[in-house]
Amino acid sequence: MKWLKALLIMGAIFGPGVWLVWQEVQKKHDIQGQTIIVPKGASLHHVSELLENTHVITSAGLFRLWAKHQGQASKMKAGEFYFSGKMNMPDVLELLVKGKVVEHRVTIPEGLRTVNVLQILAKQTHISFQQWQTSLDQFLPRKQQEGYLLPETYTYRLPVQPNIILQSMLKAQENILKNLPKKEREKVRIMASVIEKETALNQERAWVAAVIRNRLRLNMPLQMDPTVIYGIWKRDGVFSGNIHRKDLHTDTPWNSYTRKGLPPTPICNPSEASLRAAMHPAADVDYLYFVANGTGGHAFAATLAEHQRNVRAWVKLERKP
Repeated sequence: MKWLKALLIMGAIFGPGVWLVWQEVQKKHDIQGQTIIVPKGASLHHVSELLENTHVITSAGLFRLWAKHQGQASKMKAGEFYFSGKMNMPDVLELLVKGKVVEHRVTIPEGLRTVNVLQILAKQTHISFQQWQTSLDQFLPRKQQEGYLLPETYTYRLPVQPNIILQSMLKAQENILKNLPKKEREKVRIMASVIEKETALNQERAWVAAVIRNRLRLNMPLQMDPTVIYGIWKRDGVFSGNIHRKDLHTDTPWNSYTRKGLPPTPICNPSEASLRAAMHPAADVDYLYFVANGTGGHAFAATLAEHQRNVRAWVKLERKP
């Protein structure tokens, strides 16, 4: 047995005190929540000293002896490890060898522009925005980076590897669109990004998708405010938060009041729900219009007259004290 062999060897080294040594190796003590980062390629000596200095173990020398005689001196993994509760040296070694590293989470909200996604990643991981931007440039041309990152919660380990995290985000969206012809995927991304900005209600997404589909079929301009806002942001780098009538008539490539068809690119990074709505608009509706209804949702209409009634109802609600 390995432990017996280790005991015999320690006996040869330490003499009569071997039993005390053995007890020290096996002794469990309370660790009050200690995190350490084992660098890639770190030696057993470096790791053991790190463990002792952070009070995870009581003796770096005994830990090295135990690791060597367990044949695991070179099998410890790199990464961030968390130690807590009652543990002894064999417990600590087992955790390091199995590579039970700490996993961090970052949540990307739905409907953010790519620049805002990279800002969140930079803040969460303490890696510069420029490093994240440079990593994304390796996957997509700078002018084609909007709309490809799936909003979701992602796990990552230290040290942070931006390429791996971004690849996961890109792959997550790709898996949703994989059954579509490549030419259709960008159209779906663009539709989904507009849907995402128009409604946060899951039950409305397919209806908004139907409005977009029906307007495109009739060669009507989409006339959707988020496209105007995105055009202002692309032009000026900022948006005041208020959209004015003149903005609706000021042309940009994304302004769906001044131009027919879909915008040239997505206007945000859409959620899975919006992507699926774009792929499957409501089939049984002929809606062409919608307006806020005052309860967090929208009133949909198939005719201009019906839409105008809905608008008047909304204006009346807005004017209530």
